[in-house]
Amino acid sequence: MVDQGSDHGMTWLVYALLTVASWGVYGVFLHTGQTGMADPVNGRYKAFLFVGIAYFLTAVLAPLAVLIANGASWSYPLKGMGWSLLAGTVGAIGAFGVLLAFGAKGTPPVVMSIVFAGAPIVNALVSLGMHPPKGGWSSLRWQFVVGILLAAVGGCLVTLYKPPPAPAAHVQGTPMTATAQGTAR
Repeated sequence: MVDQGSDHGMTWLVYALLTVASWGVYGVFLHTGQTGMADPVNGRYKAFLFVGIAYFLTAVLAPLAVLIANGASWSYPLKGMGWSLLAGTVGAIGAFGVLLAFGAKGTPPVVMSIVFAGAPIVNALVSLGMHPPKGGWSSLRWQFVVGILLAAVGGCLVTLYKPPPAPAAHVQGTPMTATAQGTAR
């Protein structure tokens, strides 16, 4: 299994890129699942239900199997459990927020660009607040501060200059009705 105690060189980068790839397609797949439910009113909630099932399979059963295979201790300190539950909760709230954004006519390229431009800013500020740098805030390098500002500018530019919506779908040369369009989105 994964040995976190030994030096893996750049293995962390492979795992980070795995996350980039997974989360990079997350919004598109989630939106496709929502529209695939063919329920303009409750499709996002149905999709979120299956996100939960996927989390159960990958975030409950898989680590349980790894813990059993590794002969792990079943001791769980309260601090670790609390922060981990909070992390899972805010992650689920974020996934739900993405679905709500799609339901409010947000599109995957725009919604996910804002999420992925804004999340590093929030992460940096919360991380700095919880784990202040040695030397205090004044020790931050200017490049770090510029990076935060560029992320904010990037999110703003994506929002202001988003691509135009796709043309309305046609069925046998006639425009779709409003009801059919609502189901197709």
